[in-house]
Amino acid sequence: MAIRVISAATLTRDLGRWRHDENGDKRAARPAYLALAESIRLLIHDGRAPLGVALPSERDLAATLSVSRTTVTSAYALLREHGYLISRQGSRSTVALPPSVAHDGAKPARSILALMSPNQVPTIDLTYAAMSAPPEMNEAYSAALQGIPIYLGTHGMDPVGVPPLREALARRYTERGLPTEPDQILVTLGAQHGLRLLLNVLTAPAERVLIDHPTYPNAIEAIRDVGARPVPVPLLPEHPEAGWDLDGIRSAARQTAASAAYLLPDFNNPTGLLMSERDRAELAAIARDTRMTVIVDESMVDLQLDGENPPPVAAFARGSEIVTIGSASKSFWGGLRVGWIRAAPSLITKLLGIRSTVDLGTPVMDQLATVHLLDHAESILAQRRDQLRSRRTTLLDALAQELPDWRAVPATGGMSLWVQLPTPVSSALAAVAPNHGVLLAAGPRFGVQGAFERFLRIPFTRDESDLRVAVKSIADAYSTLTPHAAEPLAPITYY
Repeated sequence: MAIRVISAATLTRDLGRWRHDENGDKRAARPAYLALAESIRLLIHDGRAPLGVALPSERDLAATLSVSRTTVTSAYALLREHGYLISRQGSRSTVALPPSVAHDGAKPARSILALMSPNQVPTIDLTYAAMSAPPEMNEAYSAALQGIPIYLGTHGMDPVGVPPLREALARRYTERGLPTEPDQILVTLGAQHGLRLLLNVLTAPAERVLIDHPTYPNAIEAIRDVGARPVPVPLLPEHPEAGWDLDGIRSAARQTAASAAYLLPDFNNPTGLLMSERDRAELAAIARDTRMTVIVDESMVDLQLDGENPPPVAAFARGSEIVTIGSASKSFWGGLRVGWIRAAPSLITKLLGIRSTVDLGTPVMDQLATVHLLDHAESILAQRRDQLRSRRTTLLDALAQELPDWRAVPATGGMSLWVQLPTPVSSALAAVAPNHGVLLAAGPRFGVQGAFERFLRIPFTRDESDLRVAVKSIADAYSTLTPHAAEPLAPITYY
């Protein structure tokens, strides 16, 4: 299969004002090739130039940047010297990371929580973007207990889902502008379970699956576990109104012949970006044109904090090119293991065939509790959104006070901020943070093969007092680091 290539126009766009510093002043003291190499290196660390992807030819990039070919040749040579590019005879230079940058190229980094003994667990855990249960949860389970008797005369194992929940979910989609019938709903054990079922049906070993970059780390692992290969398409968080590179998605789908894509257009985890209505229509068109099935994860859809949500992506589909998964975990409570898939009835039938080898259905009590929560969703979600807005403000204020040189990507929804660090030390920071009383998920957990060392996901799901203490602890941990990975590239010496 042909190597995926970043076009000169795309790389030029992502480089931005590469000859200028953060204050907008031209870096006159540095040679142009060195400034170019440094800027490309930062794109590699940030996941904007994914590993294994080929850079444009020296001639094309020089013409697009309006620089001499010697400038680009020297920049590429410097990147090769430091291990950021790999070149083979007769082929393009592909993006890499040097051996000195620690990363796991097989799977996302394991949570540090799994490596710690109980007496070492920090007091504030920020590895989870999830809220505690709302007060109405007790009432939901009481209602479920009242409704359970009619199911006790059955075997209690229903792989499709109880009718009241499928009807409630179909009604909810219809109200959002996507007409849906109950036979288009399959109830699962959460969105992650739904994704795994879909991957088993829609992909085969070695096939490519496009993903947002960054994205939900467990999705990356699920794709790899079925033998498929995640293909990252970088998001554009500096342009929140157009955060998805649709040209990049179209190009990657064609170049890799991807059979499927897994995207989070409704408050991407971890960036909080929201795809516009226009881009949703374009995404559906791309899926049709490339014969690619797009799995849209709507786990965060109920958590809009600013503005209004556009219609579901599947509302723009003309056939079965868009499949939607959702969950009650983010909206209501993580302990409520109820999710769903909305798809064509023919696909639901195929999924049921796969499901029988994995599990025999979602617990009836949890399903009935979810029905009650959906019936009262408007008031419950309004309170939770108010809580999240207040906590987001607290987190932003604390970061501005304790870490003023960190930059947070604006989050219009979701549960976390995607924060850019001045230097690529995210993994090192996550390693030392437990010694200062806080547990963090490093940026590379949300990408592939070492990307996002300059980023950190910080959820705002804890209460305000915990968030203030956590940020102070993060600042203390950050102050102890020596950012070796951020040391500038040394100029080339010619002999």
